[in-house]
Amino acid sequence: MEKSTNNRDVKRSNRIDTLRAILEAGRVSQPALAARLGHSGPTVLQNVRELMALGLVEEAGEFESTGGRKARAFAPVRTARAAAGLEITRAHVGAVVIDLSGALLHHERLSVPFEMTDAYFRRLGEIARGLPQRAGVPAERMLGVGVSLPGAVDATETVLISSHVLGLRNVATENFTRYVPGPCSFINDANAAGLAEARGRADLDSSVYLSLSNSVGGAIFTGGRLYMGGRLRAGEFGHNTLVPDGRPCYCGKRGCLDAYCNAELLSGLTGGNLAAFFEGVRAGDERLTAAWREYLEHLAVAVNNLYMTFDCPVVAGGYVGSYLEEFGGGLRELLAQRNTFEPDASYLKFCRYKVGASAVGAALLRVEDFLLSL
Repeated sequence: MEKSTNNRDVKRSNRIDTLRAILEAGRVSQPALAARLGHSGPTVLQNVRELMALGLVEEAGEFESTGGRKARAFAPVRTARAAAGLEITRAHVGAVVIDLSGALLHHERLSVPFEMTDAYFRRLGEIARGLPQRAGVPAERMLGVGVSLPGAVDATETVLISSHVLGLRNVATENFTRYVPGPCSFINDANAAGLAEARGRADLDSSVYLSLSNSVGGAIFTGGRLYMGGRLRAGEFGHNTLVPDGRPCYCGKRGCLDAYCNAELLSGLTGGNLAAFFEGVRAGDERLTAAWREYLEHLAVAVNNLYMTFDCPVVAGGYVGSYLEEFGGGLRELLAQRNTFEPDASYLKFCRYKVGASAVGAALLRVEDFLLSL
């Protein structure tokens, strides 16, 4: 009996691994899959057939011959299922729909200020219920909704332990989804964004994600897994001391990284509009350019500290991170100067999700639950 159960578990695990590999590859042959997974050709073909029967994989033509018979190509049916994600912030709700590969099918950002009221939670339900139609996805294909929250979520995903941003403490997470259809998952916003950035990136299996939004946070990945810490506080980079006895931080301490690198320090110079800040920098506004230079100097110290501590890639994301691909050249120069071992800053990676990263990461929880159920 035990041997039979083990065999079923192995077959199931192989089937899941096969789908993950096809999703990552996009289009792949049976021999390439076998080599990638370390499985025999017949095992791979059996798994592919089972996935095709489930409507999750399809034939996609043939590859050019390299001397023998042309190899059949297989591709994922990415839209066979989809998942929704909601990002809760103080002033907005971000909403996304993604396919099985994590690709963004729909994104919207709505001005919905947070209130601990039934009316607010009803509004979340309205947003979630309308997402499939707005994304062009049949409701029956939806896998549920993932919700990212700006605070610490307990290991069972049932309690928002604390959220300075929302002014909450020990609140049941089910409040946020009382009117949301389907199964729901919950996750901290920075952890969610880190998951979105790391998914399908072998080079980021061990990495650090730094979220530079209206508060500063982060996530740590080791061996492809999210490291939560002993008390679920890992990645609270915003409260690393950057300047001893420096600027006051919202946490009550002084000199925290958050006090020097949160996005509002920049957007506050242009009426709360971060895009307008960077438009000014692009136009050569001296005041804004000086503020950006000062911001980068503080950020360089923080990023260098993370690299010296973890010795792995550092991904910069969040509101400010989404602008670094264009405006981050100065940061790379500062990092190369600070690097103790070589004048190199290639370990710094700019985020690939310019919008909706936390909502995407939350939605990925629903995708992952689906994959594990196969």
